[in-house]
Amino acid sequence: MRLQLTRRSDYAIRASIALALEAPRHAYVPAPRIAARMRIPQSFIPQVLGDLSRAGIVETAAGKNGGYRLVRPPVLLPVLDVIEAVEGPTRPGRCSLGDRACDGTDPCALHETWSAAQTAFIDVLAGTSLADLAAAHRASAGASGPDGPEEELT
Repeated sequence: MRLQLTRRSDYAIRASIALALEAPRHAYVPAPRIAARMRIPQSFIPQVLGDLSRAGIVETAAGKNGGYRLVRPPVLLPVLDVIEAVEGPTRPGRCSLGDRACDGTDPCALHETWSAAQTAFIDVLAGTSLADLAAAHRASAGASGPDGPEEELT
């Protein structure tokens, strides 16, 4: 079993962290700056931030001072919302043991256990805000790579 983010979710979360770091300035952040800071291929920025825009998480502005910014304060934006904006609902309607519908009325042998684990996982994502991730990003002062500190956006 592999519990890991898809590349699309990974990029959406990293881009959202970049926007959360800039939220106090309430300025639009250009796509190239987000891509460079968070080490995301620039070609993915419009795709993932387009998903986030359609979900009402970010807003866009064209032009010289355009770019992207969060619609709400990062503390009010759960990570779960970002993931669901790019991946869809987190609870699949298919059975974990096979290719059939599975729910509480017609459960498979794994249904109760899998449902409890899935609920716990979803609860953690729903209880973690973009502000939490931005703070963790800032705190990783000695790290390198997309999880480490990069130059300040200006």
